[in-house]
Formats: sequence, C-alpha cells, structure tokens
Amino acid sequence: MRLIQVRVPEDDRDAVLGVLDDEDIDYVLTPEASDGDEATLLEFPLPTQAVDAALSDLRDAGLDDDEYTVVGNVETARTPNIDELENRFITGNDEDDSVASEEIRTKALGMNPNPLPYYAMTLLSAVVATAGLLLDSPALVVGSMVIAPQVGSAMTVSVGFVLNDRDMITDGLRSQVLGLGLAIVGAAAFGWALKSAAFVPPALDVATIKQISQRISPGLLSFVVGICAGAAGAFGLATALPVSLVGVMIAAALIPAAAAVGVGLAWGPPGVAFGAFVLLVVNAVGINVAGSAVLWYLGYRPEDGPTGAERLRDATPVVAAALLLLAAFAGAGLLTVQQVQTENAVNEAVQGVVEQDRYSELELVDVQAEFDDMGLVDESQNVTVVVSRPADRSYPGLAKTIGSRVAQRVDGKTVVEVEFTERQRYVART
Repeated sequence: MRLIQVRVPEDDRDAVLGVLDDEDIDYVLTPEASDGDEATLLEFPLPTQAVDAALSDLRDAGLDDDEYTVVGNVETARTPNIDELENRFITGNDEDDSVASEEIRTKALGMNPNPLPYYAMTLLSAVVATAGLLLDSPALVVGSMVIAPQVGSAMTVSVGFVLNDRDMITDGLRSQVLGLGLAIVGAAAFGWALKSAAFVPPALDVATIKQISQRISPGLLSFVVGICAGAAGAFGLATALPVSLVGVMIAAALIPAAAAVGVGLAWGPPGVAFGAFVLLVVNAVGINVAGSAVLWYLGYRPEDGPTGAERLRDATPVVAAALLLLAAFAGAGLLTVQQVQTENAVNEAVQGVVEQDRYSELELVDVQAEFDDMGLVDESQNVTVVVSRPADRSYPGLAKTIGSRVAQRVDGKTVVEVEFTERQRYVART
C-alpha cells in the first residue's frame, strides 16, 4: 500500500480532482502556500500496483509531478473505495504487479549501500569465496553469495539505462568495476598469503579443484546463469516481489568468478585467471543487458523531456555506456562461443570412443575441457576425462585413442589426461 502526496496548483486542481473522482480514488485536500502561490496538497492512498497508472493519468491532466510528489509506504488504509481499488488492481481486471518509475528508481538507489559497507562486504565475500573454492566447499561459496552486495549496482545500471539517467549509469558501472576489481585483488592477496604460508600446498594444481574448474571454462550454461540473474533481478525490482533472494543469484554469477580470477593470479596458471575473467565479464554484461531488456519490456521508459539536440546530448552517456558494454560482451562472447564449440567437439569425440565395443565396460563419469582462449594465453588444449572401469581391467591406450579423436576436431596442440576410478560389481542370487 502506498500513500501519495502531490502539490497541485490552483489552475490544475479541477482537472486533477476529476481524474481521481473518475477512478473512485478517495483523497484529502489541504490548502498550501509555501512559495507564495495558492495551491493544494493532495493526499490519497493506493494499492502499490495502481501507483504508476494513477500518476500517469494525473500527468495527462496537467500535473507537474516534479514540483512536489511523495510516494510513501503505509501498512494499511481504510477509505470508502479502497476495497474496490484493491479488487481492481490486485485481483481484478487491472491486476498488475509493476511499480511506478519513480519508485523503481528509488528502490534501485536504496539497494546500493554507502561506499564503505559496499566495498567492505564485497571484499569479505571475495575472501569467503576464495576459501570455499580452495576447500572445494559449495557451502562456503554459497555463503559468499549471501553477503555480496552486487545486486544494488547491477540494478542501478539497468534502471539508469531504461530511464536515461546518466548519474545512475555512471554510479552503477563505477561500483561494479571497482567492486569486482577489489574482489579480484582481495582474492589474489588472500590466495598468495595462503600459498606463501603453506596453508595450501604451493604446488597445488588449482585447476583440478572442482569448484574452480567449473568457473574457468565459461560456456553456454554459464552465460545462461548471467542472463537469468539479470532478468530475475529486474522482475523483482519492477514488481512487488521480494528482491533479496535475487541478490544471491546475481552474486552467484559474479563473486565466485572474481575469486577464481584471484586464485589464478595467485597460483600462476594463466589459463585459470583468463578463463575465469572471461566468465566474469560475460556474466556482468549479461546481467546488465538482461536487466535493462526486461525493464524495457515491462514498459519503463525515459520521462518526457527536451527534444532535438538537447535530447541527443543527454542520451550520449547512455549510448557510450551501451557501446562499452557491447564491446566487452563482443570480445568475451566470442571466446565463450569458441569454448562452447570446443566443449561440443570434445564431448562428441570422447563419446564416440567410449561407445566402441572394446570399451563397452567403461562408464563415462566426466569430461572437462580447459578454456579455449584461441591461443591468446596458452596454445595447448587440455582435456581431462574421468571414466569408471572394472577393477580387473586396464586400458593403457585409451588416452591416445581419445587424444587422436579429439585432435581431429580441435585445432592446435591437444593434451588428453584420463583418470580411472575402479569399481567392483557382484550380483547375489538366492
């Protein structure tokens, strides 16, 4: 439930009150003359879902809501027609969960904490995520997502794009870049300290840790996570639905990837850091683009303002930010597409070998293709295959067979490593 307060000049009073009377909205009038001009302070309660439509009708009637408009929260309201309004906008034909443009701007800005807690919580979440990655602990990685504050900056950028608010775009992008940069630096420093103090073996191949290996080879599924996170954040922000849980989803697409970049920098394998960085860029851009697209689809648009040269000048920062995101997405997206193609080729090659009659007793457990950076960092392509075999059987030529098949589909030097897990099977009969 919302309580609306607007200052209505005397010249617009009859038209504004006519709109409220036509919609059966109950209101209270109070004389007001703070600036020396006669006016009326108009106050009326509305269901949250009705605010946008009501303010739009009032603007059409001549109300300048930039002069004085306050939208506040109220626990409950009892007026003669409030039940009818609730039936119309909550359960009736005018049902709509969307909130007003003014409110969505306020909600997005309110989700962005002050710089000190924002960067402090980002750093803490990166440290927790780094510990979770190195310990291969999904619980700790999830915990890092819960305390990460990235949802505010992400939604600020999306709202800024659809409302053409340059300040929101600038603030949101700055918070994202600096926050994620701090997360990378914090994760790298924490990882280097653990490595130097031998709390974690310096010779550890971090790419073999499952929680890390999942974040150094960005593919189609990773991209889908970023898109869905941004879209969910926009739906939560633009409706009366809670947005707190959506923040965890957005953090899931960003913080573990940033921590993986730091771990790669601390331990040295360039492919780890580069692959995780590409994943981070793809997810960050995907969140911003998806959030903006959903808000635009829901009907949020820039407010009417200047036209011609002034409007073009005002839109310049938005266009520049959009081009920057597009360029980042194009570069990272190209590498992601290459990785998807490599993964498909490797999976098909491995599957074709395992399905041969001579390997009928093998069971494929996992296939992991290292990030294909198109030779920018590492010219070789490493593939790890995990298979289950009977305890009394050995397959000494399996790696060579798989390597030959993969080399036919993947360009460049290919290194195939096969890991065996033994199994015993006994069938009891009575």
